[in-house]
Amino acid sequence: MTRAVAPMTAPRTPVRRVLDPTPGGSGPVPDLSLSSLLAAVEASGLSGRGGAGFPTSIKVRAVAEGRRRPVVVANAMEGEPLSYKDAVLLARNPALVLDGLEIVGRAVRCRRCILAVHEESLDDAATGALEVALRGRQVELARLGGGFVAGQETALVNQLNGRAPLPGDQFRRVTEVGVDGRPTLVLNAETLAHLALVARHGATWFRSAGLADDPGTSLFTITGSVRRPGVVEAPRGSRLADVIESAVPVQPQAVLVGGYHGGWVPARDLDVRLTRPDLVPYRAAVGAGVLHVLGADVCPLDFAEQVAAYLAAESARQCGPCVNGLPQLASTLHRLASCERDHALPAELDRVARVVSGRGACAHPDGAARFVGSTLDVFHEHVDEHLRGRCPHDLGVRR
Repeated sequence: MTRAVAPMTAPRTPVRRVLDPTPGGSGPVPDLSLSSLLAAVEASGLSGRGGAGFPTSIKVRAVAEGRRRPVVVANAMEGEPLSYKDAVLLARNPALVLDGLEIVGRAVRCRRCILAVHEESLDDAATGALEVALRGRQVELARLGGGFVAGQETALVNQLNGRAPLPGDQFRRVTEVGVDGRPTLVLNAETLAHLALVARHGATWFRSAGLADDPGTSLFTITGSVRRPGVVEAPRGSRLADVIESAVPVQPQAVLVGGYHGGWVPARDLDVRLTRPDLVPYRAAVGAGVLHVLGADVCPLDFAEQVAAYLAAESARQCGPCVNGLPQLASTLHRLASCERDHALPAELDRVARVVSGRGACAHPDGAARFVGSTLDVFHEHVDEHLRGRCPHDLGVRR
């Protein structure tokens, strides 16, 4: 596992944030009533840090209103190959994640509290730290398998119920019927860490970083053409250039924001702020905080072809867009990356992307189509060169 990088910016108050545990512990776990917790989380504006960015208070309220005692799950599965922020968080500050899990579990009077981690995500040292933090807590540790889609909410619930880790019926909410048939609250590990700090220090403290309409901090995994890859903590709404600065990027031509379901921001636009509206033109979103720097020595179409092939192989194979559409996207992109002189290829990629979008049983086809579309938009000059039978990175003719 790549080592964690220290937080990029100091908090505006002396209280530490999610990556750094307070020396000597941080006192007893707050015991909040449901109404107190909901009021604090709603006032904080805390949103999910797992990808979707859904308001946390709404998810908590949904399970609290159920007729049966719910199950609360901390999701640290991280199926995205470029992300390991949750693994670093559990290695450096597992107690904070478990505090958040216990706080919300008590408030909703849960039947079970479960911490779900990918079986290969933690090294021996991280596993040891987590086992120590679990002592004396009423929290179950579930070490699970699965691939890219295994961390999707319904896929995680299916696996916890002993079934295959595949997305389930998107119209059947896990907040109504989930683990053991009970209402189930699934929150990302980082989200729970922030929730624990909101419960301990209040909404005003949480809002001391970030934006008024998007408060707090986030963890970002930075990989690719950088001298210091790792995980950093930065205020929400930071400039992309500021977030990747501590990783020391090397000749970036673009940054992939949001991972394999995200979009590219070209090097000329690194001043863009990491907010939902600012990233829309690039078909990107903050998502789970993945930032991959593409170096000048890498052909973007070769990189994109490998990602598309991976996404096709990792599909749930439960619907037409995954079974047929994603392999078609991957194979067509392979032809383009191989410098095949067929000027119909970009139009074919656009056609397939439109066909698969919005028609899958889950959002996996949409994410793959978004990534391919962003690649064609941002690297259109590379596309033109490849259609002429030349790759600028080969300095010659391939075929």
